[in-house]
Amino acid sequence: MKTIKFLHDLRKTIEKKMAHKRKIILVLFILFSLWALRMKYHFSTEKLQRTYQCWSLKNQELQLSDWFDPTYRSNLSTMTEWSAPIVWHGTYNESSLKTYYTSRNIAVGLIVFAVGRYLHYHLPEFLLSADKFFMVGQKVIIYVMVENFTNIPWISLRRLGMFKIFQVKKEKRWQDNSMMRMKIISEHIMNHIQYEVDYLFCMDVDQIFKNKYGLETLGSSVAQLHAYWYNKHPSKFPYERNNLSEAYIPKGKGDFYYHAAVFGGTTIRVLDIVSECAKGIMNDKKNNIEAVWHDESHLNKYFFLHKPSKILSPEYCWDYRATYSFDIKTVKLSWDIKFHKLLRVTS
Repeated sequence: MKTIKFLHDLRKTIEKKMAHKRKIILVLFILFSLWALRMKYHFSTEKLQRTYQCWSLKNQELQLSDWFDPTYRSNLSTMTEWSAPIVWHGTYNESSLKTYYTSRNIAVGLIVFAVGRYLHYHLPEFLLSADKFFMVGQKVIIYVMVENFTNIPWISLRRLGMFKIFQVKKEKRWQDNSMMRMKIISEHIMNHIQYEVDYLFCMDVDQIFKNKYGLETLGSSVAQLHAYWYNKHPSKFPYERNNLSEAYIPKGKGDFYYHAAVFGGTTIRVLDIVSECAKGIMNDKKNNIEAVWHDESHLNKYFFLHKPSKILSPEYCWDYRATYSFDIKTVKLSWDIKFHKLLRVTS
Protein backbone atom coordinates (compact mmCIF):
# COMPACT_ATOMS: atom_id res chain seq x y z
CA MET A 1 0.00 0.00 0.00
CA LYS A 2 2.81 2.36 0.87
CA THR A 3 4.40 1.69 -2.49
CA ILE A 4 1.17 2.41 -4.34
CA LYS A 5 0.62 5.65 -2.38
CA PHE A 6 4.21 6.72 -3.10
CA LEU A 7 3.78 6.09 -6.83
CA HIS A 8 0.46 8.00 -6.81
CA ASP A 9 2.03 11.02 -5.08
CA LEU A 10 5.00 10.89 -7.46
CA ARG A 11 2.72 10.88 -10.49
CA LYS A 12 0.83 13.95 -9.18
CA THR A 13 4.11 15.76 -8.53
CA ILE A 14 5.33 14.99 -12.05
CA GLU A 15 2.01 16.11 -13.56
CA LYS A 16 2.18 19.42 -11.66
CA LYS A 17 5.76 20.01 -12.85
CA MET A 18 4.80 19.14 -16.44
CA ALA A 19 1.80 21.50 -16.29
CA HIS A 20 4.06 24.24 -14.93
CA LYS A 21 6.58 23.64 -17.72
CA ARG A 22 3.82 23.74 -20.33
CA LYS A 23 2.69 27.12 -18.98
CA ILE A 24 6.25 28.41 -19.11
CA ILE A 25 6.66 27.15 -22.68
CA LEU A 26 3.33 28.75 -23.67
CA VAL A 27 4.34 32.09 -22.14
CA LEU A 28 7.72 31.91 -23.86
CA PHE A 29 6.03 31.11 -27.16
CA ILE A 30 3.71 34.12 -26.81
CA LEU A 31 6.60 36.40 -25.91
CA PHE A 32 8.62 35.11 -28.87
CA SER A 33 5.67 35.65 -31.22
CA LEU A 34 5.23 39.22 -30.01
CA TRP A 35 8.95 39.86 -30.45
CA ALA A 36 8.82 38.44 -33.98
CA LEU A 37 5.85 40.64 -34.85
CA ARG A 38 7.63 43.70 -33.50
CA MET A 39 10.72 42.90 -35.57
CA LYS A 40 8.60 42.42 -38.69
CA TYR A 41 6.28 45.41 -38.39
CA HIS A 42 8.33 47.71 -36.14
CA PHE A 43 5.45 48.65 -33.91
CA SER A 44 6.24 51.61 -31.71
CA THR A 45 4.41 54.67 -30.50
CA GLU A 46 6.68 57.02 -32.42
CA LYS A 47 6.39 55.05 -35.65
CA LEU A 48 2.64 54.79 -35.33
CA GLN A 49 2.54 58.56 -34.89
CA ARG A 50 4.72 59.07 -37.96
CA THR A 51 2.54 56.67 -39.95
CA TYR A 52 -0.56 58.63 -38.94
CA GLN A 53 1.10 61.93 -39.86
CA CYS A 54 2.06 60.59 -43.29
CA TRP A 55 -1.46 59.30 -43.82
CA SER A 56 -2.90 62.66 -42.77
CA LEU A 57 -0.61 64.53 -45.19
CA LYS A 58 -1.49 62.16 -48.01
CA ASN A 59 -5.19 62.80 -47.52
CA GLN A 60 -4.80 66.55 -47.07
CA GLU A 61 -5.58 68.74 -50.08
CA LEU A 62 -2.89 71.12 -51.27
CA GLN A 63 -3.89 74.71 -50.53
CA LEU A 64 -2.97 77.53 -52.88
CA SER A 65 -1.12 79.34 -50.08
CA ASP A 66 1.03 76.23 -49.52
CA TRP A 67 2.86 76.64 -52.83
CA PHE A 68 1.86 79.89 -54.58
CA ASP A 69 3.03 83.46 -53.85
CA PRO A 70 1.15 85.95 -56.07
CA THR A 71 3.13 88.88 -54.66
CA TYR A 72 6.45 87.65 -56.08
CA ARG A 73 5.59 89.11 -59.50
CA SER A 74 3.40 91.92 -58.23
CA ASN A 75 3.84 93.94 -61.42
CA LEU A 76 1.93 91.27 -63.34
CA SER A 77 -1.51 89.69 -63.20
CA THR A 78 -1.09 86.62 -60.99
CA MET A 79 -4.71 85.85 -60.02
CA THR A 80 -7.91 85.73 -62.04
CA GLU A 81 -11.27 87.11 -61.00
CA TRP A 82 -12.31 83.53 -60.16
CA SER A 83 -9.22 83.06 -57.93
CA ALA A 84 -7.25 80.82 -60.26
CA PRO A 85 -3.45 81.30 -60.10
CA ILE A 86 -1.57 82.60 -63.13
CA VAL A 87 1.77 80.87 -62.80
CA TRP A 88 4.90 82.90 -63.57
CA HIS A 89 8.44 81.81 -62.87
CA GLY A 90 9.22 82.41 -59.19
CA THR A 91 5.64 82.45 -57.91
CA TYR A 92 5.70 78.81 -56.81
CA ASN A 93 7.44 76.78 -54.10
CA GLU A 94 9.01 73.71 -55.70
CA SER A 95 9.75 72.03 -52.36
CA SER A 96 6.13 72.13 -51.19
CA LEU A 97 4.89 70.82 -54.51
CA LYS A 98 7.41 67.99 -54.53
CA THR A 99 6.48 66.93 -50.98
CA TYR A 100 2.78 66.91 -51.84
CA TYR A 101 2.96 65.04 -55.15
CA THR A 102 5.66 62.57 -54.06
CA SER A 103 3.28 61.20 -51.42
CA ARG A 104 0.74 60.54 -54.17
CA ASN A 105 3.02 58.65 -56.57
CA ILE A 106 1.48 60.32 -59.62
CA ALA A 107 1.97 59.64 -63.32
CA VAL A 108 1.83 62.41 -65.93
CA GLY A 109 0.98 61.93 -69.58
CA LEU A 110 2.01 64.08 -72.54
CA ILE A 111 0.25 63.61 -75.87
CA VAL A 112 1.69 64.97 -79.11
CA PHE A 113 0.80 64.63 -82.80
CA ALA A 114 3.54 64.33 -85.44
CA VAL A 115 1.68 63.88 -88.72
CA GLY A 116 3.25 64.28 -92.14
CA ARG A 117 6.49 66.22 -92.29
CA TYR A 118 6.14 67.36 -88.67
CA LEU A 119 7.50 63.96 -87.64
CA HIS A 120 10.86 64.48 -89.32
CA TYR A 121 11.28 68.20 -88.67
CA HIS A 122 10.03 68.53 -85.09
CA LEU A 123 9.43 65.26 -83.24
CA PRO A 124 13.07 64.29 -82.41
CA GLU A 125 13.92 67.62 -80.77
CA PHE A 126 10.56 67.79 -79.00
CA LEU A 127 11.06 64.34 -77.45
CA LEU A 128 14.69 64.96 -76.49
CA SER A 129 13.88 68.26 -74.81
CA ALA A 130 10.80 66.79 -73.08
CA ASP A 131 12.90 63.97 -71.70
CA LYS A 132 15.33 66.53 -70.27
CA PHE A 133 12.89 69.08 -68.82
CA PHE A 134 9.30 67.79 -68.62
CA MET A 135 8.25 66.61 -65.13
CA VAL A 136 11.75 65.61 -64.03
CA GLY A 137 11.63 63.01 -61.26
CA GLN A 138 8.05 61.94 -62.05
CA LYS A 139 6.70 58.96 -63.93
CA VAL A 140 5.99 60.19 -67.45
CA ILE A 141 4.29 58.55 -70.44
CA ILE A 142 4.56 60.36 -73.78
CA TYR A 143 1.86 59.38 -76.27
CA VAL A 144 3.04 59.96 -79.85
CA MET A 145 0.43 60.02 -82.62
CA VAL A 146 1.86 59.41 -86.10
CA GLU A 147 0.61 58.26 -89.48
CA ASN A 148 3.66 56.10 -90.22
CA PHE A 149 5.47 53.93 -87.65
CA THR A 150 8.50 53.33 -89.84
CA ASN A 151 9.85 56.88 -89.56
CA ILE A 152 9.82 57.09 -85.76
CA PRO A 153 13.27 58.12 -84.42
CA TRP A 154 14.86 55.94 -81.74
CA ILE A 155 15.24 57.94 -78.54
CA SER A 156 16.38 56.57 -75.17
CA LEU A 157 14.34 58.11 -72.36
CA ARG A 158 15.23 58.60 -68.69
CA ARG A 159 14.48 55.94 -66.07
CA LEU A 160 10.94 57.07 -65.22
CA GLY A 161 9.99 57.93 -68.80
CA MET A 162 8.45 55.92 -71.59
CA PHE A 163 6.60 56.63 -74.79
CA LYS A 164 3.83 54.84 -76.64
CA ILE A 165 3.26 55.19 -80.35
CA PHE A 166 -0.14 55.10 -82.05
CA GLN A 167 -1.09 55.33 -85.68
CA VAL A 168 -3.63 57.94 -86.76
CA LYS A 169 -5.20 58.84 -90.06
CA LYS A 170 -3.80 61.80 -91.96
CA GLU A 171 -6.51 64.21 -93.07
CA LYS A 172 -6.61 65.89 -96.48
CA ARG A 173 -6.18 69.39 -95.03
CA TRP A 174 -3.88 70.56 -92.23
CA GLN A 175 -6.83 72.37 -90.65
CA ASP A 176 -8.61 69.03 -90.29
CA ASN A 177 -5.48 67.43 -88.81
CA SER A 178 -5.54 70.16 -86.19
CA MET A 179 -9.25 69.89 -85.43
CA MET A 180 -9.59 66.11 -85.49
CA ARG A 181 -6.98 65.69 -82.79
CA MET A 182 -9.64 66.60 -80.21
CA LYS A 183 -11.72 63.58 -81.22
CA ILE A 184 -8.66 61.30 -81.34
CA ILE A 185 -7.48 62.39 -77.89
CA SER A 186 -10.91 61.73 -76.39
CA GLU A 187 -10.94 58.21 -77.85
CA HIS A 188 -7.50 57.39 -76.47
CA ILE A 189 -8.34 58.76 -73.02
CA MET A 190 -11.46 56.60 -72.86
CA ASN A 191 -9.71 53.48 -74.19
CA HIS A 192 -6.56 53.46 -72.07
CA ILE A 193 -5.01 56.78 -70.98
CA GLN A 194 -7.45 57.31 -68.09
CA TYR A 195 -6.14 54.08 -66.52
CA GLU A 196 -2.45 54.95 -67.01
CA VAL A 197 -1.88 58.54 -65.85
CA ASP A 198 -3.34 61.00 -63.35
CA TYR A 199 -2.62 64.19 -65.30
CA LEU A 200 -2.41 64.78 -69.03
CA PHE A 201 -0.97 67.56 -71.19
CA CYS A 202 -1.69 68.01 -74.90
CA MET A 203 0.97 69.93 -76.82
CA ASP A 204 1.92 70.90 -80.36
CA VAL A 205 5.04 69.13 -81.61
CA ASP A 206 6.71 72.24 -83.10
CA GLN A 207 7.93 73.39 -79.68
CA ILE A 208 11.10 72.88 -77.63
CA PHE A 209 11.44 72.64 -73.84
CA LYS A 210 14.06 75.10 -72.60
CA ASN A 211 13.88 74.82 -68.80
CA LYS A 212 12.26 72.72 -66.11
CA TYR A 213 8.56 72.27 -66.79
CA GLY A 214 7.41 70.93 -63.44
CA LEU A 215 4.76 70.22 -60.86
CA GLU A 216 3.68 73.86 -60.65
CA THR A 217 1.83 73.31 -63.95
CA LEU A 218 -0.44 70.55 -62.63
CA GLY A 219 -4.07 71.30 -61.91
CA SER A 220 -7.63 70.23 -62.51
CA SER A 221 -7.83 72.18 -65.79
CA VAL A 222 -4.84 74.10 -67.13
CA ALA A 223 -4.89 76.76 -69.85
CA GLN A 224 -1.98 78.50 -71.57
CA LEU A 225 -1.87 82.27 -72.18
CA HIS A 226 -1.03 83.08 -75.80
CA ALA A 227 2.33 84.80 -76.22
CA TYR A 228 0.90 87.42 -78.62
CA TRP A 229 -2.32 88.18 -76.76
CA TYR A 230 -1.61 87.86 -73.04
CA ASN A 231 -1.29 91.62 -72.48
CA LYS A 232 -4.05 92.74 -74.87
CA HIS A 233 -7.58 93.87 -74.05
CA PRO A 234 -10.30 91.22 -74.57
CA SER A 235 -11.92 93.38 -77.26
CA LYS A 236 -8.85 92.71 -79.41
CA PHE A 237 -8.82 88.92 -79.00
CA PRO A 238 -9.26 86.88 -82.19
CA TYR A 239 -12.27 84.94 -80.87
CA GLU A 240 -14.76 83.38 -83.27
CA ARG A 241 -17.33 86.12 -83.97
CA ASN A 242 -19.71 84.16 -86.20
CA ASN A 243 -22.75 83.68 -84.00
CA LEU A 244 -23.70 80.54 -85.96
CA SER A 245 -20.51 78.78 -84.85
CA GLU A 246 -20.31 76.64 -81.72
CA ALA A 247 -17.09 78.56 -80.90
CA TYR A 248 -18.82 81.96 -80.90
CA ILE A 249 -17.91 84.44 -78.16
CA PRO A 250 -19.73 87.81 -78.29
CA LYS A 251 -17.77 91.05 -78.48
CA GLY A 252 -17.15 92.56 -75.08
CA LYS A 253 -16.98 89.10 -73.49
CA GLY A 254 -14.04 86.89 -72.58
CA ASP A 255 -11.23 86.78 -70.03
CA PHE A 256 -8.00 85.74 -71.78
CA TYR A 257 -6.94 84.35 -75.13
CA TYR A 258 -5.61 80.82 -74.71
CA HIS A 259 -3.13 79.01 -76.93
CA ALA A 260 -4.16 75.53 -78.09
CA ALA A 261 -0.48 74.54 -78.32
CA VAL A 262 -0.66 73.67 -74.61
CA PHE A 263 -3.55 72.59 -72.40
CA GLY A 264 -4.01 69.97 -69.74
CA GLY A 265 -5.38 68.91 -66.38
CA THR A 266 -6.53 65.76 -64.67
CA THR A 267 -7.15 62.99 -67.17
CA ILE A 268 -10.92 63.03 -66.68
CA ARG A 269 -11.10 66.82 -66.99
CA VAL A 270 -9.05 66.76 -70.20
CA LEU A 271 -11.50 64.18 -71.51
CA ASP A 272 -14.29 66.69 -70.93
CA ILE A 273 -12.31 69.48 -72.63
CA VAL A 274 -11.54 67.54 -75.81
CA SER A 275 -14.97 65.90 -75.96
CA GLU A 276 -16.76 69.26 -75.82
CA CYS A 277 -14.37 70.80 -78.36
CA ALA A 278 -14.79 67.81 -80.69
CA LYS A 279 -18.57 68.08 -80.37
CA GLY A 280 -18.47 71.78 -81.29
CA ILE A 281 -16.16 71.12 -84.26
CA MET A 282 -18.39 68.34 -85.62
CA ASN A 283 -21.55 70.43 -85.20
CA ASP A 284 -19.89 73.26 -87.13
CA LYS A 285 -18.87 70.83 -89.87
CA LYS A 286 -22.47 69.70 -90.27
CA ASN A 287 -23.37 73.35 -90.88
CA ASN A 288 -20.38 74.00 -93.18
CA ILE A 289 -18.82 76.32 -90.62
CA GLU A 290 -15.13 76.48 -89.76
CA ALA A 291 -14.05 78.58 -86.79
CA VAL A 292 -11.45 81.24 -87.51
CA TRP A 293 -8.70 79.53 -85.50
CA HIS A 294 -10.06 75.99 -85.78
CA ASP A 295 -9.65 73.88 -82.60
CA GLU A 296 -8.12 76.86 -80.76
CA SER A 297 -11.36 78.82 -81.21
CA HIS A 298 -13.32 75.94 -79.71
CA LEU A 299 -10.83 75.60 -76.85
CA ASN A 300 -11.27 79.29 -76.03
CA LYS A 301 -15.04 78.84 -76.04
CA TYR A 302 -14.69 75.91 -73.60
CA PHE A 303 -12.54 77.92 -71.18
CA PHE A 304 -14.90 80.89 -71.54
CA LEU A 305 -17.74 78.69 -70.28
CA HIS A 306 -15.69 76.51 -67.89
CA LYS A 307 -13.01 78.62 -66.25
CA PRO A 308 -9.62 76.92 -65.94
CA SER A 309 -8.38 76.17 -62.42
CA LYS A 310 -4.84 77.23 -63.35
CA ILE A 311 -3.36 79.44 -66.06
CA LEU A 312 0.22 79.30 -67.30
CA SER A 313 2.02 82.52 -68.16
CA PRO A 314 3.56 83.05 -71.63
CA GLU A 315 6.86 81.82 -70.16
CA TYR A 316 5.42 78.33 -70.58
CA CYS A 317 4.93 78.77 -74.34
CA TRP A 318 6.96 81.70 -75.61
CA ASP A 319 7.92 82.80 -79.12
CA TYR A 320 11.42 84.29 -79.20
CA ARG A 321 10.45 86.15 -82.38
CA ALA A 322 7.88 88.17 -80.44
CA THR A 323 8.68 91.71 -79.30
CA TYR A 324 11.02 91.56 -76.31
CA SER A 325 9.19 91.75 -72.99
CA PHE A 326 10.57 92.33 -69.49
CA ASP A 327 7.70 90.13 -68.26
CA ILE A 328 9.45 87.01 -69.55
CA LYS A 329 12.15 85.93 -67.07
CA THR A 330 12.61 82.20 -67.70
CA VAL A 331 11.23 80.50 -70.81
CA LYS A 332 10.05 76.97 -70.07
CA LEU A 333 8.83 76.02 -73.54
CA SER A 334 9.42 77.90 -76.78
CA TRP A 335 7.98 77.86 -80.27
CA ASP A 336 10.24 76.23 -82.82
CA ILE A 337 10.80 77.82 -86.21
CA LYS A 338 7.53 77.58 -88.17
CA PHE A 339 7.87 76.18 -91.69
CA HIS A 340 4.16 76.29 -92.37
CA LYS A 341 4.36 76.38 -96.17
CA LEU A 342 6.61 73.34 -96.16
CA LEU A 343 5.08 71.32 -93.31
CA ARG A 344 1.39 71.90 -93.92
CA VAL A 345 1.51 70.27 -97.35
CA THR A 346 -0.81 67.24 -97.08
CA SER A 347 -0.61 65.75 -100.55
